[in-house]
Order: sequence, then structure tokens, then C-alpha cells
Amino acid sequence: MSRSGPVVCLVLILAGLPGPASAQAADAAAWDSVGHILKAPGILTGDYHRYNLPRLDLTLRVGDVTVAPALALGAWVGFGGLPPDAMMMGDLVVTGTELKSVLAGLARQGIDVTAVHNHLAGETPPITYVHFHAQGDAARLAARLDSVLALTAMPRPVAPAQPRAPTIDTALVFGMLGRSGRAQGRVAQVGFVLVPEPVTMHGRPVVPALGYGTPINIQMVDSTRAVATGDFAILGDALDPVLDGLATHGITAAAVHSHLVGEHPTVYYVHFWADGPIRDVLRGLRATLDAAR
Repeated sequence: MSRSGPVVCLVLILAGLPGPASAQAADAAAWDSVGHILKAPGILTGDYHRYNLPRLDLTLRVGDVTVAPALALGAWVGFGGLPPDAMMMGDLVVTGTELKSVLAGLARQGIDVTAVHNHLAGETPPITYVHFHAQGDAARLAARLDSVLALTAMPRPVAPAQPRAPTIDTALVFGMLGRSGRAQGRVAQVGFVLVPEPVTMHGRPVVPALGYGTPINIQMVDSTRAVATGDFAILGDALDPVLDGLATHGITAAAVHSHLVGEHPTVYYVHFWADGPIRDVLRGLRATLDAAR
């Protein structure tokens, strides 16, 4: 009897399996579908897919400063992993009148709320940040989240960001913080990961930039004055050094809290507000980054 039969069958079976190129094309189509559902363009950032949902409908002020949306009004949703079984995490920016319906909507859609809190202090109007998490098929998760977003005045579809030449001194910002980032107009953004070990949530690995990145956003107010906000995502042994670093340099710690539930190790998030001459602001942030490490 010929032994070629099983070999031919195996070749035919393998030939029917999707190759790397077709699998990548299918994934790309799935992420495009997610963006279509959320009505927002997708961005591959590191190893997760991000869809920005800025609250361009809100005019936010802290003291005498009108806050640029890129500084503190950047709601977003991100997906880690592959489309059939993705981890969805994100942060919604909601007003006081929207909060009740948003929380009820997330509950109806089976999307876990992992934090409800402030990121700023003394802002007008008061806003609340709602962090969320879910696991499953990316397109189905996006459809469930879409029904929640519809409960807000968030403007959608979200138009792709139009490139604007930076008017902030990026060489100064990136040089003093020790890392390059991105800038549009008056705002520069730099990201760090200060947690020195992998983090899991419910036993699954969390993409660092998706779940425990440290974003620092700086906005020019005039030619010399800047404001900055963001949060330091750190382990417990770095908490006191970070709070001391902020206080020493006149930077307000606006909140200390969690963004995750059931993660290991436990991650703390310290939100801040800085206001002053740009070199002083950057010097204080750099000293606090060094303390966090």
C-alpha cells in the first residue's frame, strides 16, 4: 500500500489553514471594524490598539487656565491581544449629569467598572473619570461600549487629528524629562512605564501602556508659564517618594487611587496638577520621575 496518502492529506489540511499574511489581514479588518463601531480612528500604540474619544464639547477651566482637550479631556478605549479574545480597558470623561446613566449602561452591557474618581482638583465644570475593563471578542465589546457612549454628549464620529505644528518647546520638554514624546500645538505628551515587573489582572497579562502607563501632559499657558497633569502609575514602595517629590516641587497631588481591580502586584495611581514657569514644572516632574524609579 502506498504511504503517500496520509502525507497528501496532511499537506492539504495545512494548505487550508490561514497563513501569517491572511491572519494579519483578518486582524487588521477586525480592528477597522472596531473603529467603525466606535466611530473613531484607531491607532496602533506599542502593542495595543487605541481609539481616542476626546471631549471636544467641554470647555474646562482650572483657575484662570482653559484646559486644552489633549491635556485632560482625552477619553479613550484600548484593546490588547488578538481580536477574538481581547482585553478592553479605557477611561471615560463624563459630566455630573452623565455619570448615573453611564454607570448604569456599563452595568447593563456587562462591562466592569474598575474606578470612578477625579483626576483634577477645582476644575469647572466638575468632571469624573470612569475606568472600565472587559474581555472577549473586540467587535462585540466595541458594540457594547458604543451603546454606553451614546448616553453622553461626546461628539462622534471622531475626526482624525489634524497635524499642527508644535508651539511648545519640545526640545526643552523632552530633554528635561529624558524622553521623546509627541506634541501638537501648545501641548506635549510623554509616556513612561514605572512599574518594574509584569502586571496581571485576573491571571491575564496586562499590556503596560494599556493598563499602567505613566502619562505626563504639558500645556503652555503663555510664553513662560505651563501647566501639567497626568498620573504616576507605581508600586506601593514608590508611593511616598512620589508624593514627597511632588510636594517638594510645589506640584499638587490631586488624587491617589486605583484604576484596576484584582491586579497583581497592586498598582497605585497618583494624579497631579502643576502650574508655573515651564522649567520649574519640568524640573519638578523629572525629580519625581527619578524618585519613582
